[in-house]
Amino acid sequence: MTKISGRRKVLRNLALGAGIVPFSSSLSNAFTASKNALGPALNGKINHSVCKWCYSKIPLETFAEDCKKIGITSIELLGPKEWPVIKKYGLTCALPWGEGLTRNIEKGFNDPANHDELVKGFEDVIPKVQAAGYDKIICFSGNRRGMSDVDGMRNCAVGIKRLIPIAEKHNVTLVMELLNSKVNHRDYMCDRTEWGAGLCDMIGSEKFKLLYDIYHMQIQEGDVIATIKKYHKYIAHYHTGGVPGRHEIDETQELYYPMIMKAIVETGYKGFVGQEFIPSRNDDLASLKQGVTICDIA
Repeated sequence: MTKISGRRKVLRNLALGAGIVPFSSSLSNAFTASKNALGPALNGKINHSVCKWCYSKIPLETFAEDCKKIGITSIELLGPKEWPVIKKYGLTCALPWGEGLTRNIEKGFNDPANHDELVKGFEDVIPKVQAAGYDKIICFSGNRRGMSDVDGMRNCAVGIKRLIPIAEKHNVTLVMELLNSKVNHRDYMCDRTEWGAGLCDMIGSEKFKLLYDIYHMQIQEGDVIATIKKYHKYIAHYHTGGVPGRHEIDETQELYYPMIMKAIVETGYKGFVGQEFIPSRNDDLASLKQGVTICDIA
């Protein structure tokens, strides 16, 4: 018993010396701190964003005002009609989306039958993205529907390459989301980082990259930090979410987000991290503040 206690003390001292706070302690402290408004003076290593759909009960204008108080500088997954609302509060949209088929997860670029409509939709919205001062837009592979990964990758490349000239002209990056096909998006094709990286290589333009959703990729393939380090050059954006359940990113779930954020920063990433968990408690904004606090590494 004495030896075990001594070992624990040594490990704790080593962790503290390395700047790593024990899991339950650090996240409990983060939750306590999150009950007070963080204000805009955060540590600055992470640019904080949030996905509006997770807070659907809160009107966008009210939500924008609340986000600014927390220190969040972006509300994402918004379309052109919503951008003027957040601009009133000095917020950006780190990852916008378009309308119609451009927002359809199941019908994407892997099916050539969708290409003409997708190209038309993105050709319409990409100039609007640039005019609004934004530089990214989300896109999707679509579901397999019996298609092989090789054929799906080739089809995606053919369709997306039609958009690269306009994306390059307007300095807007098409960002394809990695989603799990085990739990949430059955049959979705872009469900592994390696496949997404292969598509990036096939397209061969800096104006096409990946959205690495930490929640989805923990479910689909795990090994989150090693994957981020290996494939970071292909990643243009990140999303959070607690596993299991896609709720708060605290000690109630299996990932330790401070270390994930540290790994992201160490890759040289300067973009945004979007909170995309669904609050499970009574106070949605307290959960959002907690999430930002956990990710706001020093």
